[in-house]
Amino acid sequence: MALTARKVETAKPGRYTDGRGLILLVKPSGARSWVLRFQMNGRRRDMGLGAWPEVTLAMARERATEARRAIAEGRDPLEERSRIRSLTFRAAAEALIEAKRSGWRNEKHAAQWESTLEAYVHPQLGALDVRSIGTQEVLGVLRPIWTDKPETASRVRQRIEAVLDSASALGARDGDNPARWKGHLDHLLPKRTSVRAVRHHAALDWREAPEFMNELAAREGMAARALAF
Repeated sequence: MALTARKVETAKPGRYTDGRGLILLVKPSGARSWVLRFQMNGRRRDMGLGAWPEVTLAMARERATEARRAIAEGRDPLEERSRIRSLTFRAAAEALIEAKRSGWRNEKHAAQWESTLEAYVHPQLGALDVRSIGTQEVLGVLRPIWTDKPETASRVRQRIEAVLDSASALGARDGDNPARWKGHLDHLLPKRTSVRAVRHHAALDWREAPEFMNELAAREGMAARALAF
């Protein structure tokens, strides 16, 4: 008999089936978790789908459906999940770029993504497992360029966020995205509208220095005196 949300919440310790191998396990402590039991190459396998209430009945059914689809195609969902769980940021970024490439107007867009990530992100995050990337790792990338290169920094943040979102969609990480702006990084970094890129003026040609100093000497006011020093 198929489970209901109410039954999941109130079930006593035991094992409850939802059909087609999806099982709810309730421990004496009251802890509840989901398992999908399936056959692969003549072997019985049990695949954990997460704990309730973080994983609801609807979510457990969706995950079970995805696993059954893999089995029908001859793929072992347990082996696939093991590979995904060791996903590095660089590998996740490459997978996202390939997935998006055909939808971009030209190859230049993909090249821009790759060059931005290579220059600013991969040196620090590229080799890290996506599960290990948190707020401090993201800030470590953004803070050095946030003030001096606000346009670039904004693009970098957006691309980190997109890569981590794609990793979450693959099941390679859980929880909130540490690169999200609203309600998170907006409390830790100044808004772009309040950031101005540092502009360096060209140095005075040494041959023009005597004339410049003479002009300052002829002027009155603190500004002229400050420039002289």
